[in-house]
Amino acid sequence: MERLLHYVWKHRLYGSGDFKTSEGARLEIIDPGTHNTDAGPDFFNAKIKLDGKLWAGNVEIHTYASDWYKHRHNNDKAYNSVILHVVEHLDESRIDNLLGSPIPQWMMPIPETIRENYLYLANHDCPIPCLNRIREIPEIYWMDWKNALTAERLERKTQTIFQLLQNYSDDWNEVLYITLARNFGFGINNDAFERLAKSLPLRYILKHSDSPHQVEALFLGQAGLLEEEIPDDDYYRSLQQEYRFLGKKYELHPLDASLFKSLRIRPNNFPHIKIIQLAGFTGAGQNLFSRILEKETIRDFQSLFFSDVPAYWETHYRFGKSSPRRKKSLGLSAIHILLINTVIPVLFAYGKKKNREEWMQKAFDLLEAIPSEKNHIVYPFIHAGVKSAHAGDSQALIQLRKEYCDRKKCIFCRIGHRLLAREG
Repeated sequence: MERLLHYVWKHRLYGSGDFKTSEGARLEIIDPGTHNTDAGPDFFNAKIKLDGKLWAGNVEIHTYASDWYKHRHNNDKAYNSVILHVVEHLDESRIDNLLGSPIPQWMMPIPETIRENYLYLANHDCPIPCLNRIREIPEIYWMDWKNALTAERLERKTQTIFQLLQNYSDDWNEVLYITLARNFGFGINNDAFERLAKSLPLRYILKHSDSPHQVEALFLGQAGLLEEEIPDDDYYRSLQQEYRFLGKKYELHPLDASLFKSLRIRPNNFPHIKIIQLAGFTGAGQNLFSRILEKETIRDFQSLFFSDVPAYWETHYRFGKSSPRRKKSLGLSAIHILLINTVIPVLFAYGKKKNREEWMQKAFDLLEAIPSEKNHIVYPFIHAGVKSAHAGDSQALIQLRKEYCDRKKCIFCRIGHRLLAREG
């Protein structure tokens, strides 16, 4: 319930009236202050009047007044600046700060409609608590909120990219390579593919960019997929021989092949196929990051991933077992996933890092040029009447579900905010 108290205080939803502190002083709230999400009092720089006298300082909020002592704020000098203790239940008539000075307390009223709506959203046994009320919200509010959520999701991905940049000495090529490799895992194998990229530095791959066969050997061998003996497969034995030489040269230690999962995934997404496709992209011999920056249109970006696999893989999904001949190039939907999760976040992060607004805008423009994603997260919103016209919208809905709905943070969601204050 403390979240609800924060929400009511922050948005001044306690109504109007002749408010008095527990000590009987007339209370007027001038400014609720700035919400603090770190350690210390809950709201900074608030302004109130007590019996007409202006006070400026911090505000602490608790469900029970006794929580002041339970959380040992009376022994913390950071709380000496608190000018008002806002509570729902006054089970402690007096509280003091570290200096021994009493702090005014106020039992803040919570409108019953807001309480009922909050309890409904917080306790509703549904992954998206407000799903059956979404149609009540005009489209204009959805548009603004989706734009904010898209930016929020890109910002979250940017933090991951910035951490990689810090770990790899601001090498954008290496960061792009690792990020791309992770997303070539297409969900179930993301972690394994990221480990593969981190264990096989890009510089080793680029040294052999004039030999696609050696690049394939490096990737498949490092993934631990060349450890068996398959005597009747010349292609396999050739790759195995290449990796044994290159692995020794670069002092590589292969991963355990069991990291790469094939169960319950489509054959075209088997690890062998995805690793070969990744090898084809990264071994092309050009500066990876420059290839991204020079592209302009959505077709240009799509063309980055248009390539065929070697002839062997047209009749195989794994070594030693042939299958009917079939092209195994990346489909358009897979390319869009790579653009959404790799290229676009990297462009956005680059613009943010270099303070170049045009690259950040290009990231947004690309999202709007890609069709909306179709998955189990987006579908319920669409069926409830929420429009998802492009990938920017679907990324927004994914952010909404993961960061707000799943965490029951309805009071921090703009849609939840509107529903909370509604009558009935």
